Amino acid sequence: MTDFQMPSPAAGSETPRLTDRAALLRNRQRALSSDTPALFLQEAAIEEVQHRLSLVNRTFTKPAIVTGFPKIWQAAFPEAVIVPDDDVLALEVGQFDLVIHAMALHWANDPVGQIIQSRRALQPDGFFLAVSFGGQTLSQLRAALAEAEVEQAGGLSPRVLPMAEIRDLGALLQRSDLALPVADNLALDVSYQTAFHLMRDLRAMGEANALQARLRHPTRPSVLRRAAEIYQDHHADAAGRIHATYELVFLTGWSPDDSQPKPLRPGSATMRLAEALGTQETKLPD
Repeated sequence: MTDFQMPSPAAGSETPRLTDRAALLRNRQRALSSDTPALFLQEAAIEEVQHRLSLVNRTFTKPAIVTGFPKIWQAAFPEAVIVPDDDVLALEVGQFDLVIHAMALHWANDPVGQIIQSRRALQPDGFFLAVSFGGQTLSQLRAALAEAEVEQAGGLSPRVLPMAEIRDLGALLQRSDLALPVADNLALDVSYQTAFHLMRDLRAMGEANALQARLRHPTRPSVLRRAAEIYQDHHADAAGRIHATYELVFLTGWSPDDSQPKPLRPGSATMRLAEALGTQETKLPD
């Protein structure tokens, strides 16, 4: 997720694509092929997803999972159909009672399209659950890199993958026509020896630069050194370790079905609230 630059639309061109899929797949494969892949956030997401599913009063028998890390998610959900997070999802319409979009929505060129495709794959009253990085993720690194680049290069380039805030991600559920939408989050605090260890960890996660319009030359060493110093100055604990925030955002919703509760039409109530609560209604003074 580091050293990213947002693409700029060209005049008369189509909407630019955020992600270079070939680079993203290459980064993931490199991470998984290493001796020490950093999959602890995938593991944390799995644990949270399992917990949330345990709170749903439903037994799911036809699950599907959309993910860029199939092995670890298949191990956690051995009965699930696993499909990659391609622009067009390999999900049959109306075939599943549960679709999990797992730690990939932040890389989607069309996130609302991903959710709509997931909803279409659900049976009526099927459950959709997505977990993805949210806007608080790597906020400390983002600030340190920005300050360092202004000092060392006299300019500013976005260098951390821009991720949506929870309110924006929640709005995607409504645009996707899912019923009973809910968005919540979990912020994880992770400590590292230095900012360089953090950057190395991001590569081991498969979250290195994969923007379509990414910078094609290495970042100046002076920028990275200064960023590490700023990070250390602002976000180190008493032991000298720096801290990084990873925000996991969870989105849930149901495929529409007539059996689901629906809000009453405004003005259709047959009883006043005071009567329902068994209390006296007090008028406000003029």
